Amino acid sequence: MASTVIDSNKIKTLSRLIDRAGNVVITCHLSPDGDALGASLAMAGIMSHLGKAVHVISPDQPPQSISFLPGAKDVVVFSRYEPFARNLLSKADLIFCLDYNELKRIDRVAPYVDAAEAPKVMIDHHLHPADFGQEVVISHPEISSTCALVFKVICALGLFKLIDKDIASCIYTGMMTDTGNFSYNSNDPELYTIIAELLKTGIDKDALYQRACNVHSESALRLNGYALSEKMEIFNEYNAALITITRSELNRFGYRKGDTEGLVNVPLSIPGIIYSAYLRDEDTYVKVSMRSRGNFPVNRICSDHFGGGGHLNAAGGEFYGTMDEAVALFKNMLEENRRLYIDAKK
Repeated sequence: MASTVIDSNKIKTLSRLIDRAGNVVITCHLSPDGDALGASLAMAGIMSHLGKAVHVISPDQPPQSISFLPGAKDVVVFSRYEPFARNLLSKADLIFCLDYNELKRIDRVAPYVDAAEAPKVMIDHHLHPADFGQEVVISHPEISSTCALVFKVICALGLFKLIDKDIASCIYTGMMTDTGNFSYNSNDPELYTIIAELLKTGIDKDALYQRACNVHSESALRLNGYALSEKMEIFNEYNAALITITRSELNRFGYRKGDTEGLVNVPLSIPGIIYSAYLRDEDTYVKVSMRSRGNFPVNRICSDHFGGGGHLNAAGGEFYGTMDEAVALFKNMLEENRRLYIDAKK
């Protein structure tokens, strides 16, 4: 079993908080990915096995591509059921904050989590966790996914035996999707120790991959084909690629959340391209996704320019302005990023 890297005093405090709690609320970030939703549903499963009344609150609708996860149909979508979600937060005895490092990442849920009297527990793997009065902060940026960290927390709490097939499916899916099916940030041998333990519960990792990463609607395939053939720009002199999709283009193809998952990775298959950016119009802001190869730090770009962050090779953020302004910012950064590329090669 994977070794425990978590401060034992934090685990003791967390165990005490769980013992005292009757109503548990689990929150995750806006536009939850496989790691955020997987971690949340896995922790919800553990809390349910312990006899807690537990609800998962997502700021908005999770993508269709991960709606198959056990428990996903019971997620409370704040943007649709705000009064109910606010009531849950106000009555909670314990609030988990999973896969986000600051309140702004939960959008309109933030003020209600902040105002809640319940103790808060952050479990996350992003850099620079903010302080918003959490009772426990378990932050390990060196771990590739929050799901892997949640597995370690569960083990440290002495609850490993409660991990059933459904919980294992959620944890594995989050680990898989946050590493590009173990193609980046995935050289830690302990990852595969965790996978071995999850496989013992009876999960079908191949089926989980197919459902999470290899099922696409016709409209999604056409949208991705259009994005690559018509909207991809290559900047060979800067080792960079950019894909942009406007709201009208998304609407034209009947876009559903998750339809362009993985699109940002595709330009990296072009020889010489070191980093790739994907800008998607979300009406009130532009969603920024970046991926890279080698030591090129897209997390630094997203942190410095797009109010986000992430990992060395996989990061994201938001730009509050027009698509044209976001594109102009990206292009203006190309020379600066060339220097980052040179530094990364040293």
